[in-house]
Amino acid sequence: MLHVSDIHAYYGQSHVLQGVSLDVGKGEVVSLLGRNGSGKTTTLLTIMGYLSPAPGAITWDGQQIGGLPPYRISRMGLGFVPQERGIFPSLTVLENLTVAARRGLRGEWTLDRVLDLFPRLRERAANRGSQLSGGEQQMLSIGRALLLNPSLLILDEPSEGLAPLIVQEIIAILHEVRAGGLPILIVEQNIRAAFAVASRHYILSKGRVCFTGTTDELRDNEAALHQHLGV
Repeated sequence: MLHVSDIHAYYGQSHVLQGVSLDVGKGEVVSLLGRNGSGKTTTLLTIMGYLSPAPGAITWDGQQIGGLPPYRISRMGLGFVPQERGIFPSLTVLENLTVAARRGLRGEWTLDRVLDLFPRLRERAANRGSQLSGGEQQMLSIGRALLLNPSLLILDEPSEGLAPLIVQEIIAILHEVRAGGLPILIVEQNIRAAFAVASRHYILSKGRVCFTGTTDELRDNEAALHQHLGV
C-alpha cells in the first residue's frame, strides 16, 4: 500500500535522509528503528508531506504523494500520530476528539468505538488536554487519528516517556487496532515494544536503511542489534 523509494531529505544544507526505501503492505505492521538522529522522524515527516523528497518517490495505494501538502495526504487515508502528540491543551478530551472527526465521513471508527477502546478517555471526557497524564495524552492522540478512519496509521515514538505499565496498555491497544486489519507504520526506540507490535522491521543509521527483516531475523542478528540499536 505504501511504497517509499530512495527518498532524500534535507534540513537546510544538512543531508538527513540518503536514499531511504521501505514498504508497508496491506494489513501489515512495520517498525522503523534506529538511534536518535538516525532519520526516523524525518522519514515520517517526508511521507506526511512536511518535507519534500528531493529526490525520491512516495506512492500510496498506487498514487504519487511525494511533495503533496500534509492535509491532502491526510485526506487520502494516512493518519499521523506525531511524537509531540499535538493535542489541544485548552480543549476537553471530547472536544479534541470531535474536532478531528470529518463531517460526512463514514467508517468503522466512531466516537463511541474510540471511547470503548480507550475507557480512560471516556472517564476523562470533560478534562482538558492539559489535565491529562502523558499516557492519556498519547491515547487521545491515537484516538483522534483513528476517528479520521485512516487506511494507514503512522505513529512516531508512541511509548516515549511513558511508564512500563502504560506502554503495555498502548501495545494492547495497537494489537486490537492491528487485529482489525489496519496497517501500521511505527517509529520506536523501545525495541521490546516494536517486537510486540510489528512483524517486520527497518533499521536506520545516518539516514540510510542498514537492516530489514522479520522479528525473528532481527532477534537473531546480534550484530545489527548491538551496532545500530545498542541492545
